[in-house]
Amino acid sequence: MTTASRPIRFVDVFGSGPLSGNPLAVVADAEGIDEATMLAATRWVNLSETTFLLPPTHPEADYRVRIFTPARELPFAGHPTLGTACVWLAAGGRPRVSDRIVQECGAGLVPLRQDGERLAFAAPPLIRSGPPSAAELEEACAFLGLPRDAVVDASWVDNGPGWLGIMLGSAEAVLALQPAAAWPRHIDVGVVGPHPSGSETGFEIRALFSDHTGAVREDPVTGSLNASLAQWLFDTGRARGSYVAAQGTRLGRAGRVFVNRDEAGEVWIGGQTRIIISGTVEI
Repeated sequence: MTTASRPIRFVDVFGSGPLSGNPLAVVADAEGIDEATMLAATRWVNLSETTFLLPPTHPEADYRVRIFTPARELPFAGHPTLGTACVWLAAGGRPRVSDRIVQECGAGLVPLRQDGERLAFAAPPLIRSGPPSAAELEEACAFLGLPRDAVVDASWVDNGPGWLGIMLGSAEAVLALQPAAAWPRHIDVGVVGPHPSGSETGFEIRALFSDHTGAVREDPVTGSLNASLAQWLFDTGRARGSYVAAQGTRLGRAGRVFVNRDEAGEVWIGGQTRIIISGTVEI
């Protein structure tokens, strides 16, 4: 493999203002980079995800992306989907179909659309759903530092990363969580609670997980989790039509995720995307 200078962009995704969302690194023109090097580059960048932009292999796709965390490759993730599409468009990408962008990733083909000043992706189908076992729920409660009776509902909401959804009675309860500092195995828990009626946002979201070292981390704003939680909220009647979710509050961020279910029943997850830093990287 030959080292080459490649474009790299740092994108702020789902922010409600400058530097208020979830950062993403996108390496463009990533042909010839092997998987081990992609993982090493992701660990070096040290963000929650780094993506690698490639030509499509599927005839209906506009581009292909590989999505890495510092621990592993993901078949799909939300803020990397929007951030990569933003970089592809900024580099002159033109969709095959004028009103729809099609991303190829490990989860298959993911449609995107431009929604005013925002980009939005269609929520992919869940690969695991339904209630957790008693042991799985007990572990999640221990991880979150919660008594079992504080949980209003729980369900697997896994569209790739492995999310277990936990519903609490209020946004205030979500923000008050004090999760464990470390966990002995990999775990991904998404927590949701409603804001009072009439609030700027409908729900408060937190995404908590253990990384490859066992340390527990919180993701600032998480598209994949918001997508799968939205499907759960709509299916259970807790949400209708559209809403805005807040995430990243405990981290000093002001993430805003715009959620809509269209007339066909498809769920769309949208947010602001802004390229913050442009440069090159030697890989």
